[in-house]
Amino acid sequence: MTHFPPQAPGSVLLVGAGPGDLGLLTVTGLRALERAEVIVADRLGARTVIDQLEQERGAALDAEIIDVGKQPGHHPVPQDEINAILVEQAKRGLRVVRLKGGDPFVFGRGGEEIAHVRAAGIDVHVVPGVTSANSVAALAGIPLTHRGVATSYTVATGHDQLSELGGGRDHTVVVLMGVGTLVHSAMVLARGERGSDCPVAIIEDGFGDRQRVTIGTLGTIAFHAARRGVRSPAIIVVGDVVTLSPYADGAFTSALDPAATHTAATNVAATHTAANHSAATHTAELTRNT
Repeated sequence: MTHFPPQAPGSVLLVGAGPGDLGLLTVTGLRALERAEVIVADRLGARTVIDQLEQERGAALDAEIIDVGKQPGHHPVPQDEINAILVEQAKRGLRVVRLKGGDPFVFGRGGEEIAHVRAAGIDVHVVPGVTSANSVAALAGIPLTHRGVATSYTVATGHDQLSELGGGRDHTVVVLMGVGTLVHSAMVLARGERGSDCPVAIIEDGFGDRQRVTIGTLGTIAFHAARRGVRSPAIIVVGDVVTLSPYADGAFTSALDPAATHTAATNVAATHTAANHSAATHTAELTRNT
């Protein structure tokens, strides 16, 4: 028995697109896209999934696609206008899918959109998606919780009051949309129980063409990110769980990319020799395995 019956005409379905890989789109989400008459799509994750689906089908989707994608500091379609588009299209009697990157209810403003649509008297439902907070961390081999290492985690954005987060290094912090505020975030988190030597990982463009992992500490990560030109989209993982990643290990034993593994291990060894301390950054390239 499914809790997701076929979408009715004149309704809105908020669908989580996941982190930007068609394989991580739910079955219900896939069916919704194939039946939709209008798709209102975000930039991150959503647009990529549409492109991959159309490539796999060998044909374009039947739906009209309305691009409302946002970029850091640039929101060409304001949220109020997005809300209005959903209502307008549904009132035309169409099956409207609002395709949002990750999960609609994890820093996706899905709650605002569903409230607005309901207030207009329109039937609306939500199909959860795979959030980048755990999926991109998993891509780098970082569990958010681990027996004896971390028993809880918090997902925040770089714009949140990180100084109010409790817990020490056994409480993992995942920061979304945090590249622009990395320096400030690292300083704030280092002042608490975590300390400046707390491990940190930045995973750029998870599941994208330029996947990359940079690992350091709260005291060193801003420097290394600037040196390497780290840019959005990226997630930041803070806590001792980062040490469990193969990209944080001196051996760099990973089956993802032997060539990159060897290069990273060589670089790390050289850095340790030159710096003679354990705060060296261990970096490695992730390659797509799809």
